[in-house]
Amino acid sequence: MKGIVLAVLFTMTSLSAFAGSTASGTSTTGYTQTKYPIVLVHGLFGFDSIAGIDYFHAIPQALSRSGAKVFVAQVSATNSSEQRGEQLLQQVRWVKAVTGANKVNLIGHSHGSPTARYVASVAPQHVASVTSVGGVNKGSEFADAVRGIPPGSVGEGLAVTAAHALSGLISVLSGGASLPQDPLASLHSLTTKGSLAFNAKYPEGVPTSRCGEGSYRASNGVYYYSWSGTSTVTNVLDISDPAMFTTGLFFSEANDGLVGRCATHLGKVIRSNYRMNHLDEVNQLFGLHDLFETDPVTVYRQHANRLKLQGL
Repeated sequence: MKGIVLAVLFTMTSLSAFAGSTASGTSTTGYTQTKYPIVLVHGLFGFDSIAGIDYFHAIPQALSRSGAKVFVAQVSATNSSEQRGEQLLQQVRWVKAVTGANKVNLIGHSHGSPTARYVASVAPQHVASVTSVGGVNKGSEFADAVRGIPPGSVGEGLAVTAAHALSGLISVLSGGASLPQDPLASLHSLTTKGSLAFNAKYPEGVPTSRCGEGSYRASNGVYYYSWSGTSTVTNVLDISDPAMFTTGLFFSEANDGLVGRCATHLGKVIRSNYRMNHLDEVNQLFGLHDLFETDPVTVYRQHANRLKLQGL
């Protein structure tokens, strides 16, 4: 079983490096013209852009075409939520400086959710809202299974070596070679145990019940939202579906292949059962998704409009 976990982990993370694409054009319709800039935050083994290939496939372009100011953060492909959060905080300050905005709207996918939550918790004066997309807010059973490989074992050594190599390659290709990488720290952050410890320090927006909603507007003044999917196989042409199907077998509840439905809940839950897997949630691979479900790009556009109407 542990050999399968390692193989699936390597397959899944390798596929993530080939996601994304481009789009262009401008419009002044104002549908997504939020008061504050939107900052998209990638997840584990993520990147902003590699050779014109985007992690958030076609999403920044679609948002900006109808009025939003959009930035894509670049944080360590692998590291703890706190370390990634500190990197993100520096970039949030930069976005505020170049735009003149008082705050930003953070939208984090997967590990990008606790990364964004960290910033909102330690520096709420910079953040208007945090949105979790397929966020690991209460841990991942798949991460628990991988972390179950005995520390110091050959299996763990191989996993760490492969993770270091992949994260290092991503950093070089995306222009973030100076960012520190720590696969074990990131893995610990994504486990149930690690997530619960993180939530004890940074509790804003986290539901107190197993599968409920958290505070829509927390005591720090930040608005919290979330959405996620519960399908693992969504398009016969998507080569990532077999990996998502396999990782999904490690869960005891409906999931998107890497995070359980209830574990993704944060703040106001917009919806947590889209027919999307973990990669569909950021419109990967190359926009392939369930043809009978809302286009992921549309979901982001609708949410930007939601933030706009909320005055954010």
